[in-house]
Amino acid sequence: MDDLIFEEKQYLGHNKFSITLRMGLALFCFFGYYWSENPKPVEVSGIEIVPYPVSNFPKSGEVFFILGIFILFISALLVFVLHTHTRVYNNFILMDGFWNARRVKIDLRNVHTIKKLRYKPNWFRRPVYNLHANGIIRFYTGGDEFIELKDKDGLTYRIGSQYSGELAKIIAKLLK
Repeated sequence: MDDLIFEEKQYLGHNKFSITLRMGLALFCFFGYYWSENPKPVEVSGIEIVPYPVSNFPKSGEVFFILGIFILFISALLVFVLHTHTRVYNNFILMDGFWNARRVKIDLRNVHTIKKLRYKPNWFRRPVYNLHANGIIRFYTGGDEFIELKDKDGLTYRIGSQYSGELAKIIAKLLK
């Protein structure tokens, strides 16, 4: 096997969209718990907050609290779940994905152009692995930059990376 030149691991728990979604759900659950413990109507600057709507169900607030804690626990565990493992060797790039995802091998002998680009600012970019859409194959977990590889077969690969500058330099050096 060839010598390993570059390696990067990206984890699911570091994606901004996923963190925002999970924290929003956890806050909703904790707000539901607080509302169940303080069910009386409140008027705040002309806006009336109505009483707790499911007060006839005992222990419904505790369910919200336990669900909020469970969401935070899952969020902490996702920091350790590997989503994308990128390795660069002398003649190819090897991409391993989430659990049972297929391994992708990009032959560098077929690549003719490489660019380092930035994503448009967007909080709602979900993690993808080997997503084929509009003639582009995407790999993304987190970060603001990616490298774009075009090969002689007409395929375009976009590989998101935390170290896209270093990755682009290494691949450009290998292509020469």
